[in-house]
This record gives sequence, structure tokens and C-alpha cells, in this order.
Amino acid sequence: MQHSGKIGVTTDNIFPIIKKFLYSDHEIFLRELVSNAVDATQKLKTLSSLGEFKGELGDLSVKVSVDAEKGTLTISDRGIGMTGEEIDKYINQIALSSANEFLDKYKNDANSIIGHFGLGFYSAFMVSKKVEIVTQSYKDETEAVKWSCDGTPNYTIESVEKADRGTDIILYIDDENKNFLENAEIDKLLKKYCHFLPIPIVFGRKTEWKDGKSVETDEDNVINDTNPIWNRKPTDLTDEDYKKFYQELYPFSDEPMFWIHLNVDYPFKLTGILYFPKIKSNIDFQKNKIQLYSNQVYVTDSVEGIVPEFLTLMHGVIDSPDIPLNVSRSYLQSDQNVKKISSYITRKVADRLEEIFKNDRSQYEEKWDSLKLFVEYGMLTDEKFYERAQKICLLKNTEGKYFTFEEYKTLIESNQTDKEGNLIYLYASDKTDQYTYINNVREKGYDVILFDGQLDVHLAGLLEQKFEKSRFVRVDSDVADNLIKKEDDAEVKLTDKQKEELNEAFSSQLPTIDKVMFTVDYKALGENSKPVQITQNEFSRRMKEMSAMQSGFSFYGEMPDSYSLVLNIDNPLIKKVISDVDGKEKDAITEYAANSAVVRQLVDLALLANNMLKGEALSNFINRSIGLI
Repeated sequence: MQHSGKIGVTTDNIFPIIKKFLYSDHEIFLRELVSNAVDATQKLKTLSSLGEFKGELGDLSVKVSVDAEKGTLTISDRGIGMTGEEIDKYINQIALSSANEFLDKYKNDANSIIGHFGLGFYSAFMVSKKVEIVTQSYKDETEAVKWSCDGTPNYTIESVEKADRGTDIILYIDDENKNFLENAEIDKLLKKYCHFLPIPIVFGRKTEWKDGKSVETDEDNVINDTNPIWNRKPTDLTDEDYKKFYQELYPFSDEPMFWIHLNVDYPFKLTGILYFPKIKSNIDFQKNKIQLYSNQVYVTDSVEGIVPEFLTLMHGVIDSPDIPLNVSRSYLQSDQNVKKISSYITRKVADRLEEIFKNDRSQYEEKWDSLKLFVEYGMLTDEKFYERAQKICLLKNTEGKYFTFEEYKTLIESNQTDKEGNLIYLYASDKTDQYTYINNVREKGYDVILFDGQLDVHLAGLLEQKFEKSRFVRVDSDVADNLIKKEDDAEVKLTDKQKEELNEAFSSQLPTIDKVMFTVDYKALGENSKPVQITQNEFSRRMKEMSAMQSGFSFYGEMPDSYSLVLNIDNPLIKKVISDVDGKEKDAITEYAANSAVVRQLVDLALLANNMLKGEALSNFINRSIGLI
């Protein structure tokens, strides 16, 4: 038997499209061809189990081999093989009757084309100048055939001798892709895409170190684990099994905190293991560590279309044949199954967190600093998750104690409710830098939350929306007396001229700092309160912090940091300055302030308390302080 013909595409555009538009992802050809070989092998196993194939199964390994001299890469299986008629049906008849129209419409979208036509085998032409298929059907009294195509719609098919059933796909690698004739490159791709395929994948022989060099043995080098841990029963696995698998997926990573073993058969099929990694900062760095598989074939680690955004912080494996993929298996297409799977995973994650919280709260608190970024991200981006997580989200105060939302409300509501009936949640973002401010409010009996995480300022905004009559206020956003107003402010008894004089005296001694703006404010805080303090407006500072993560707030990100130098006009030191500058002209006030140890010292003390006194200014402050002593 020998004949030639044209592949059933009514246009010559199919091969240029394959080569051009899939070039950026051309390594997937190996996954497609090996997956096809595995499918053919599994089909034979199924036929044998049904009694429709009565021969010996024998070695069912899929073998991959490179011949650098001939310039070929070969994928061989001992599966069901094909007859000449089946090659004509499954290989030659690619397109539908509307191929011309479809190709024209989607010529700029290779992924649609591949998904539409089922071109898994034809991905071979992304890297080959010629492809041959040598195949022998498992069926009795059929002859082996060889199909050959040079990357045009023209092909030849002829009878050949083949010693055994199955299929050899022989790729003659083109000049632009010679890297696919390197053993190291093929080994890397097989481990990436085929590491957990259900049929043994053999690539060469195992090696051993002997007499100071690496020596090839007679043992096949099987690169995959045919029965991965996610397909096994949780009751058959130990904690060490789960940890070992995690290290296999993510070498050199810290141990995971917890994990979830997924296993559902209805209304969709899904297996997998998701791990809670230790996360303290940098959301973007932690994303896209979940590996997606379809029937144990690696698909992608970009799973945004399959799980809610916050779950991309988790690590592990998801395997589902019900996730709609085109033949390239690299692009997810949203449908109802995907939405159901997403909801299921979210629910399972919430269930697991609740279980740990209820059964071992001390362990939950111990791991909270690593868990909170994940939980907060979920609450901020997924309303359903918020409803579940609000009961197990913890607030940590500056003393290191943990509280649920309800517990913390009970702790502070008697003492931290202002005159308008608003419950004020005080927080600090840095225990060291804001120590003075924390100490000031603690002296008043107030408690302070530690919000030092990447998402804490965003969580504050969310909770202000969710909690009734509540505000979150950072401890350095105002003087302690004004953070939780119990009564109206005391009247500031200064004339406009006195305010101008004070403003000139103190603002003239404030440093010039890039992207920092100072204003002077006046409060009557009592003669025993500090004479000068620096505060930062809560709203503008929070908007600026949010702008670092949300593009919609970029306007605030460009604005300077705004600080207020608050003068306590009741303090004797400020009263002395008021007296000293009374009636002076602007230049005279500036000269007075520059030579006044009191003004300079008060300004520097306020800057020092806010961690803003550095370099030469700090040295001058120290020398001046020694002189004053």
C-alpha cells in the first residue's frame, strides 16, 4: 500500500499559523506528543481489561529518544496503534468544512485555532521540518504503515514492516530548534510536563558514579511518578508524605504550615493537595505556585482563571479533567464547572482554617503572622470568604496578644468609644518607630493593634465599612488627647498675629525633606502635656499607603507626606516663645528662632520622636543637648 494526498485542510494557511502563532510556547509539542502516547497506552489497557484485547500487554512504557546525528526526536509507545484508515481519519482530516472561514476569522488567535481543530499532534510542526508516523494497530491482520509530511498539506503513506504494535512519532528537528536535540533540554521538559503521567516515561538509561565519572547503567531512566500522592487516600498518607511531596514541588522551601487534600467526584471531578506556605510579605512573589494538571498532565502554574485571586497565594497541585482546556492545555476557558470548582476550593480552605482555629487555637495563633496575609487577601477580594473568615481573623496587639474581632470589640468598647459613639481602634504600624505614640495612648488606658503587614491598611478600610460606627486611627495621626475625643477641644486663645508669629518661629527651623510637607497647628492640651508633637493626617497617609498597591490611588502616591507640628500653647515652654516673639518682625523672629536653644531643641525632640532626625541634624542635637546639660 502506498499513496499520497493532501491533509483535509482547504487552505494552505494551517502550517504557517502553527509555526508563527505558537512559536512562543513551542515547547508544549513534547507534552502533546507524550500525552497522546500515554492516551494510546491507556486505551489498550482498558481494552485488555474488557477482554477486547487478548494479547500480552508487556512493557507499556512510553520511550523518548534523541538521535543528534540524524537530527531526530522520537516518541514511541506500545499502545493501540493505528491502521491506515485510522491515520486518514485522525491525522489527515484535520479541519471542518468551514476551515477557510474559521482560519480567516481567527488567524490572529492561534489558541482558538488549536482548540477548535484539536491540533495536539500538529504541534510537532512547530519544531520540525518533517514528521513521520510509523504505526502498527493492535488489531489482528492489519499492516503497519508509515505516514510522512514535510510541513505542507502534502503527505505520503505507505506500508512498512514493524515488529510490534504501537506508534513511533519521529520528528526531524528544524534548524531553528536544535536545542530540542539536547538531552538536558528534553530531560527538563519531560520533568516539567510529564512528571506525574500515569504511564512510565523512559528517557535513556540511569547513570551512576563509578571510577570518578558518570557511567550509564542498563536500567531504564523513568522520569515520572505514575501514582502521585494526590491520587492516594489521605488515610494512607502520613504528615511526612505530605511534607516530602511539598519539598519535591518546591525544593529548598520552608515547611508548609497546613495542607488540604482535595477529592471530589460530583458534580465535577477534582483531586489535589493545597498547602498553606509561610507568607510574611510580598504577595506578588508568592503567587502562581499552584500547578494545574489535567489527568496528571501538567498544564500551567497560572491558575487565576480557576481559583479566586487570593487562593493563588497557596501552593500545591490541582488535577481535574473537567476544567475546559483546548488541546494546547495552556489556556483556561471559563464555564460553569470552573465556577463550581472555584467555589468548592474556597469553601474547603475556609473549612480547614475553621477546623484548626476551633481544635487548636494556640497553634493557629502561633502561625497567624504567616497566615494573616493570606486570610486578609481573601477577605479583601472575596465577599463569601470574608463572611467565613471574619470569625477566625485575628487582631494582634502591641503586647503580642491575639483577639477575634468580637473579642477585641469587647475589650475596648468601654474605654475607646468617643463622644459621638464611635468605637476607635488604635493601631501602630511599627512598634519601635512609634514607641512614643504607643506609650502615650497606653498611659490613657487604651489598647493598640499592631498593623505591620502589607495589607493591614487595606483591611482597616474594609473593616470600617463592615463594623458599625467604628474607625481605625493610627497612634501618630493626632495628639493622644484627640485620638479618641471624649469632649470638645479646649479653646485655643491666640490671636491671629500670635499664630503667625509662632508659625514663623517654628516653621523656620523645620528641616527641608524631599516629598515631605510640614504645617504648624495649635492645641490647648494642658500645661503638663508635651510642648511639641508631630502627627500625620490619617486620611492622606492611608491613601498614600494604599496607592502603593492600587493603581486607582496613584494620585495620592505622588503627593508629599503631610505632617503637623502641634504646639501645646498651655505648656510653659511654648508660652515663653509666644512672649519672646511678641511684636517682632518676620526676619527678627527667624533670627530669634535660629539662635534659640529652646525652639531648636523642641523641634528636634519632636523630629526625634517621629524618627525624622538624622545625619548632621542629629549630631547637632546631641551636641546642643550636652551643652544644655
